[in-house]
Amino acid sequence: MEYVRIGTTYYKKVRKPLASGDAVEFLVPWSTECIKQDHGKHFLSTVTRFDGFCLVPSHLEYKREIENFYNRYHPFLHEPSPGYPKKILVFLNHVFGEQLDIGLDYLKILLMHPMQILPILCLVSTERNTGKTTFLNFLKAIFGDNMTINSNEDFRSNFNAEWAHKLIIGVDETFLDRKEDSERIKSLSTSKYYKMEAKGQDRQEIEFFGKFVLCSNNEDNFIMIDPGEIRYWIRRLPILQQENKNLLDELKQEIPYFINYLIQRPFTTHPVSRMWFRSEQLSTPALKRVKRYNRNKLEVEMAQLLLSIIDIKEEVEELQFTLSDIQDWLIKKGFRGYDSGAIRNVLQNTWNLKPENNSIAYLQYRFGTDGNIYEFNIKGRFYSINKKNVFDLNNLDDFDAVSITSS
Repeated sequence: MEYVRIGTTYYKKVRKPLASGDAVEFLVPWSTECIKQDHGKHFLSTVTRFDGFCLVPSHLEYKREIENFYNRYHPFLHEPSPGYPKKILVFLNHVFGEQLDIGLDYLKILLMHPMQILPILCLVSTERNTGKTTFLNFLKAIFGDNMTINSNEDFRSNFNAEWAHKLIIGVDETFLDRKEDSERIKSLSTSKYYKMEAKGQDRQEIEFFGKFVLCSNNEDNFIMIDPGEIRYWIRRLPILQQENKNLLDELKQEIPYFINYLIQRPFTTHPVSRMWFRSEQLSTPALKRVKRYNRNKLEVEMAQLLLSIIDIKEEVEELQFTLSDIQDWLIKKGFRGYDSGAIRNVLQNTWNLKPENNSIAYLQYRFGTDGNIYEFNIKGRFYSINKKNVFDLNNLDDFDAVSITSS
């Protein structure tokens, strides 16, 4: 089918060549006059007609037409073939290491259960020649037009029609350090529906089943992750033992064997959460490192807020505040997105502060829009910290070592 009519609009199937040598297939609206000029006026009656679009992901039992709707999900291009994918398994062992079984389960889920929600997979390393980009290109070779590799700007753009209907959304050289970037990815990773928007067209709600694979040369702060977050799986990749410029081509040759291997291989895990895996199964030193960096950032902001109050209220020897006070201060200063669990973790587990057992009166401080700080007498289960400890907090470089005693 070179042309199709979907609803009342005619489309032509085109394959756009890419610089990589590959091509991407998509539908382009085509006028009836152009079709008549190219093929004659009677050609239109031969064009296959559909009532509309649908989006139904499938690889092993793919259908282009579903109840007279045109399936926008692209056909799976590989047929399983008997054989042992030795080079692929060696490469995946490099990527997933001691978590190889989980990695193979992850890939099998992509193949056989594309609607299943999965964790946000991140491959990081400050070193070069670690195979991060090769892994993205390997996934692209398997899933073809159902995967896209974006830049940071592509992901941040309001126009998402290029990737909103893809199974895998890869981001190479990831640096999404804004809180809204993290919140967007977290939300999408568990969303079932999403608003697709293209230039010059109305937004359209579609089913969303995209999985994110992020690669970055930044191991600490390529994205913001709160201490209690469970949606990320971060692996730090070592340097490849041997440099092989033909590695991707060699991996591609074994894809039919690998598809057959995944089909035959039983799962080693079972779905125990909405993202299939338990959070402890995905815990890695690389994940803890990013969480630690972002936790430290929250601690710094909290410590500076306390110091700003001390600077203005010079007569104050001891500050008293509730958890909600801290949240309000952070929001007023433009630090949004920190949940109460992360703040409580800093107060109680890092700074060793304990709230009062009962709700009693204390002096509350509020930041005004005019830059002043106002005082209110209210009741609450407040924390206390003296002026010296506030100064100490703001003089420490490593907040992992902070341990202060409640006044």
